[in-house]
Amino acid sequence: MRMPVDGSWLYKFLWILVRVLMPLFCRVKLEGAEHVPLEGGCVLVCNHNMGPDYLLLGVSTRRQIHYMGKSEIFDYHPLLTKLFNSAGVFPVERGKQDKVALERAVRLVQDGCVLGMFPEGTRSRTGQLQRGKSGAARIAMAANAPVIPAVVIDSALVFRRPFRRPRVTVRFAEPMIWQGDVANDPAAARAFTDWFMRTMAEMLPPELRGAYAELDEGDVL
Repeated sequence: MRMPVDGSWLYKFLWILVRVLMPLFCRVKLEGAEHVPLEGGCVLVCNHNMGPDYLLLGVSTRRQIHYMGKSEIFDYHPLLTKLFNSAGVFPVERGKQDKVALERAVRLVQDGCVLGMFPEGTRSRTGQLQRGKSGAARIAMAANAPVIPAVVIDSALVFRRPFRRPRVTVRFAEPMIWQGDVANDPAAARAFTDWFMRTMAEMLPPELRGAYAELDEGDVL
């Protein structure tokens, strides 16, 4: 895969570094990377396992992915804060309605950036998909931007079996755009969330669909 088309110099350096080192730890099977647009804002949503999901998503796209990080990590050292900022990470107060972080997220997407989010909110220790929270949908709707569902399968094996190079799959689905009412409608945000979470579930093996295990023919795409 060619270099990212956007991003800071630090992000591009880290991207190259991870791409060089990743084959030592796992073999990545990439599917649907063409669904991530090379320009324009979007919200990239993914399942969240006990593995290096951030890194695997990052090296599987040619866009810099901006993430929210818990605010505490920005208090450790000024140099570390600069590192996070340059790498596209910005603080959020977890467990609260952090309006500042949400507004910044919306502006990033409106400015043409890719925002990476894990709608489950917490890592799944079993690998099964948990019910999605509506924050990603609300940001995409406020920014009038598409959501791109993605899944990472077997990423936990990277930590469980170091240097045994397990097979990890990264899949992307086509962009999804909410066409209904978007004006501060919690019900619409919930419906959009369930829509892209079901699409993510469809990309997972049946045994990992968890909260979305019961899929009807008309539920997906």
